[in-house]
Amino acid sequence: MTTTDSSHLTRIPAPEGISPSPQYSHVVWGTGRFIAISGQCSLDEKGEVVGTGDAAAQARQVFENLRRCLAAAGAGFGDVVKLTYFVTDMAHLPAVRDARAAVIPADRLPASTAVQVSALFRPELLLEVEAFAIVPADGV
Repeated sequence: MTTTDSSHLTRIPAPEGISPSPQYSHVVWGTGRFIAISGQCSLDEKGEVVGTGDAAAQARQVFENLRRCLAAAGAGFGDVVKLTYFVTDMAHLPAVRDARAAVIPADRLPASTAVQVSALFRPELLLEVEAFAIVPADGV
C-alpha cells in the first residue's frame, strides 16, 4: 500500500515482503527542498534541561523543539520523512511514541530508527531526536 500525504511526499508503510509496523513507514520519498534538523534534546531557550528524570516531559520538549526548527525552515511535521531516536534506555520509547503521536498522525508516519546509546552530551538527558524533512521546492 502506498499513501501520498500531499503532492510532494509518498509513503510506503510496508513494501511487499516486508513486515509492516504501526510505528513507522519503511519508505518515504519526496520532491522539493531537503531539510536536516540536528538532534534535539529537551533543552529550553536558555539551554536548561526540561523534565530531568522524566522521559515523557523530555519527549514533549524535544518535539516542541523539532516543531520550532521545522517552522524556521518553512516546514511542519507533515513534511518529515525520517526521524532518528537516540535513547539512553529503550524503556523511554513509549514516551517518545506518545509525544510523536501528539504531532504526527498515524497515517503520516515517517521512516524511523531507534538507537540505544550509553549517554548523551549531558547526563540528565534521556533522549535526542533528529529529523529530515522535504518541503515543496516553492515552499508551499
